[in-house]
Amino acid sequence: MRRLAIATILILVFSISGCQTPKIRLFPSQADPLQEYILSGKDDEKILVIQIRGVISNAPQEGFVRTRPSVVQEVVSQLRLAEEDENLKAVILKIDSPGGTVTASDILYNEIAVFKKRTKARVVVAMMGVVASGGYYISLPADYILAHPTTITGSIGVIFVRPKVAGLMQKIGVAVEVNKSGADKDMGSPFRQTSVEEEKIFQDFTDRLGVRFVDLVARHRKLQPEVVAQISTAQVYLADEALELGLVDEVGYLEDAVNQAKKLAGLAEDAKVVVYRRTEYPDDNIYNTSTQYGGGKASLISLELPGSLNHIQTGFYYLWPAALTGDR
Repeated sequence: MRRLAIATILILVFSISGCQTPKIRLFPSQADPLQEYILSGKDDEKILVIQIRGVISNAPQEGFVRTRPSVVQEVVSQLRLAEEDENLKAVILKIDSPGGTVTASDILYNEIAVFKKRTKARVVVAMMGVVASGGYYISLPADYILAHPTTITGSIGVIFVRPKVAGLMQKIGVAVEVNKSGADKDMGSPFRQTSVEEEKIFQDFTDRLGVRFVDLVARHRKLQPEVVAQISTAQVYLADEALELGLVDEVGYLEDAVNQAKKLAGLAEDAKVVVYRRTEYPDDNIYNTSTQYGGGKASLISLELPGSLNHIQTGFYYLWPAALTGDR
């Protein structure tokens, strides 16, 4: 607050004196370039840690002071920078996410798969608190998936959310009149109840997107039919259950993920472990999830919806809704 007050006084002084107002930046900007910071190791070859935390979306998060980039934009920016480094041999995706929109999750899935193909780098996923639905979806291209002993994962399925206000409008005596060019033009409208025919169409969309998700899991994880049938219920699992089902390869800690990345990529024990940030932090380490944009509780790569389904827009989601409440 003191810095903000001083900056405000300076701007007023320059304005009153007729001088040109200087450009004062109170916070780091998303326009600042990503820079590499070494967490450990001295060897030339590297492992990059990318933090993915919060709801997966390709929409930027509007803040009171500034706008942060979407989780898709930030992850892709880091993958693009990593492609330019010939010494980068492995990536650890440190994920803590309940999922997100169908399209954003699929974009990241594809970007990670393409990154692997272009660079031949090995990819290890380190699951943290919750890695459900879309969080698991983006894990599928990885060479190895490690879950923390307390991870909750699974929720392999789709949810179609569409808020309704028709009942409330009827109670308060408000109506919306609609002229439409086709019978289905206002299909899914929040201002009226969904018809039986419309419900069938929406369920068909949901089922088809769900099958796509389950099929990808079955193919990547090489699951038996009975396991595929079990995960198709979209249940969530603890780490040890996920290991038994074949959804993850190991239950362990971040250090185990780093060791596995070294092993898969054939790296020396002293290989560098690096991160890309826009801000340097003293005593930085692999557990740092602080924002690059000036403090607070936000994560390094974070786009978290408010802790209520009331704030979710109409759309199809690879998402475990129960994990939206609160800040993990």
